[in-house]
Amino acid sequence: MASPVLAVEGLSKGYISGHQRVPVLTDLSLSVCSGKSLAVVGRSGSGKSTLLNLLCGLNGLDDGRITVAGESFVAGAGTEMRWAELRRRTIGVVFQDVNLMPALSLLDNVRLRTHLAGRAAGGERGWLERLGMGAEADRYPDQVSGGQAQRAALAMVFAMAPALILADEPTGSLDRHTADEVADCLFTVQQQTGCALVLATHDRELAFRCDHVLDLSTTG
Repeated sequence: MASPVLAVEGLSKGYISGHQRVPVLTDLSLSVCSGKSLAVVGRSGSGKSTLLNLLCGLNGLDDGRITVAGESFVAGAGTEMRWAELRRRTIGVVFQDVNLMPALSLLDNVRLRTHLAGRAAGGERGWLERLGMGAEADRYPDQVSGGQAQRAALAMVFAMAPALILADEPTGSLDRHTADEVADCLFTVQQQTGCALVLATHDRELAFRCDHVLDLSTTG
């Protein structure tokens, strides 16, 4: 059996409030294989965004182990450069607020992400077309709708050919119709490319489209 793209063992994370440590995640374990998807749900404050930040190295864990594409991380300093390299080439991150460069066209945003990931150039317009954004490729972020901008952000992530996609409320700021369209694009291309997906969301309808659901409200 192939090793999972993402494996988490005994992960714990807390924050200091006053003189007390407030636990957010406690002894959490999970795994996600290529082509599979996991939804992370739970009430506000249950740790959904904290978990995704840990899984891409933006926050440091207190205890446990995270392994992404064969690279293992435990608590402690000195891992920032390794995490940065994974985010550059291996982990695609999609946020609720799209991170598009306003001075670049949608196409050039995708080209920039491809270049940073060290991938071969030439297929960027094709990714926008695949996500229904071919006609808007030469427009700028402030010239398209929120749903179109989110599709362009997805094109940026898919163009880097990640092994793992982390999506934090990717449809949270969109109306129901647009959210469904963006979700369709996300799941269709994720399944076609075979990458692993971890999706944090308040939207139970979106969550149940994933292969597995982790409810942080019932853990810890």
